[in-house]
Amino acid sequence: MLRRLVAGLVLLGALGLAIELLLLEHFDSFLQWMPLVSLGGALVTTTAVALRPTSWSLWLHRLVMGLTAATGVAGLYLHYGGNAALEREIEPGVEGLALAWNALRGAVPTMAPGAMIQLGLLGLIQTWRHPALGRREVPPGAAPSARTPAQPSTRE
Repeated sequence: MLRRLVAGLVLLGALGLAIELLLLEHFDSFLQWMPLVSLGGALVTTTAVALRPTSWSLWLHRLVMGLTAATGVAGLYLHYGGNAALEREIEPGVEGLALAWNALRGAVPTMAPGAMIQLGLLGLIQTWRHPALGRREVPPGAAPSARTPAQPSTRE
């Protein structure tokens, strides 16, 4: 049940972000298309995993969600850089903390791509220890009770 709720949040978040980017006409260049493509992939793979989870669809979903988070990191960098360049044009002598502060509060929402990072991480959480993977993912050093019979303890 919890896995389905997380899938619903991923779908809702991806759809909402995609609509927002389309309304903002966030498709002037290749770099602006990246989040739209990533969100499209998130919608497809989340739906596939929710309807019929297979090992293959889960690994593809993990890849797409990792790329979605990476796209968010790239967006933070690009938004901040664009704002910093604009601030240098407006006020040529600005540097250091003053530049950073002005760029963070600039015309382009610097922290908005953080939603992509959050969505990617949420999608990865959706696949954590998914039964369709055919094995339990036990972190190293986990308690022996968390191990499956196919995973002998290394303490012996």
